[in-house]
Amino acid sequence: MPSRLYWTHRTDRDQPGDAVPQQDSRAGTALVVVAHHRPDSLTAHTARRAAARLETAGYRVDLLDLHAEGFDPRMNVADQPDWGDREKRYSDEVHAHMQRVLDAEVVVAVFPVYWQSVPALLKGWIDRVWNYGFAYGRSRPRLAGKRILWLGLAGATSDDPVAEGMKTVLETNLSEGIAYYCGFSHSTVGLLTDAEERPQRIDTEGNLLVGEAVAGAEREAQYAAFDRRAREYVEKFLTEELVTT
Repeated sequence: MPSRLYWTHRTDRDQPGDAVPQQDSRAGTALVVVAHHRPDSLTAHTARRAAARLETAGYRVDLLDLHAEGFDPRMNVADQPDWGDREKRYSDEVHAHMQRVLDAEVVVAVFPVYWQSVPALLKGWIDRVWNYGFAYGRSRPRLAGKRILWLGLAGATSDDPVAEGMKTVLETNLSEGIAYYCGFSHSTVGLLTDAEERPQRIDTEGNLLVGEAVAGAEREAQYAAFDRRAREYVEKFLTEELVTT
């Protein structure tokens, strides 16, 4: 379900004792894609922390804030695929985004989970940019060999039965339906539950049950744990790269 992901009371600085997989300075470029309309959102905060981790690991980070850059997710005639011409020249805006994807060795997409999927802003970016002739439609996709990490922030609590199914849906849609189809060598979905200050769940009759907002030390602990889980996804992603390359 849609959820408010605004949290501005913590900093983006790493905590003492954080361990980061170290990587060669030639690691290349990491494209970090943020899909949220609020710069003070928990989504944006998580993206900044992920970018900092990647920089520490040796990557040059290209931070793509889709809303801040004014990306229009609506498909248009200029960017509609021509199934008879995979060499079609798409719009200049889309070609600029295609180049940013091509320049990156890894892609990290950070987004709120809306209706067990990505928000329209991110879906529209994929629809318009990961286009026929570019991301798919060739015997060897141009994105072949790249790696991607999807970090989805969800308002559901970790013990909500819906969380397991939500991750399965995301993995099917994002890893199998998009990344595999476009030739990525590796795709990981990280579902970050407990993003809301007020715990919420749907009962068996479809009613939304919203608990009391956490505050004080409990709130700090909740978001420290959230940051830790996000960091673990990034570090595991980097460690897997060190093992497989």
